[in-house]
Amino acid sequence: MTEITLLSLLAMLAVWSTFRVKESDDIGHKIGEKMDKLWDITHQSMRENKMLRAEKALLTILKIDQKNAAAYNRLGILYAKQKEFKDAIDCFEIASTLEASASSLHNLGLIYYETGEYSKAVIAFQEALDYEDELASRHIAFAKALEKVGDDKKMLIELERAAELEPNKETLNLLMGAYEAKSMEIEASQIKKKLDKLIIPSGKTSRVLRPRKIVV
Repeated sequence: MTEITLLSLLAMLAVWSTFRVKESDDIGHKIGEKMDKLWDITHQSMRENKMLRAEKALLTILKIDQKNAAAYNRLGILYAKQKEFKDAIDCFEIASTLEASASSLHNLGLIYYETGEYSKAVIAFQEALDYEDELASRHIAFAKALEKVGDDKKMLIELERAAELEPNKETLNLLMGAYEAKSMEIEASQIKKKLDKLIIPSGKTSRVLRPRKIVV
């Protein structure tokens, strides 16, 4: 009798366990669907410049997942577009703490630069490049911050790296201008020759993102 009861109990536990797993999967699926909808609302609202709606969607995401670095990064972008720089900095700092990325750190550097905190901008840009250093625009932003703190030697290195990565009209002009400002006539002349030889295919332009532009 005891054996039968024990077997019955084990069978009941197995059924209950299966039910709980299924229930947990259903909840997880529903949360995932809700998060997807909230992200869709966020992207659409920001495209349509409906910032309040986007903000509400992002804050809802963060209520569900308080450690969502992507949501903090996007919220920082939203605040930056509205020139609410203090809130933007807070969001980018949290995003970088939760899950440091080149994007969140670069965005943080851009806001520091915009608000005149050039030393902090230098640190943020350097950290962003430690994660990813293949975009000319990030080296240019770093160079501009370095110029503000008086580190001309490193500024030139960063502009040279940008021109190396993307040897187009904009990067070469920036580098040539920097050489000329430092009376480095030979170097400036060499860049001028490269510019003269530069051929941009018809119908195409090669541009570098401006340092102040927020990364999505």
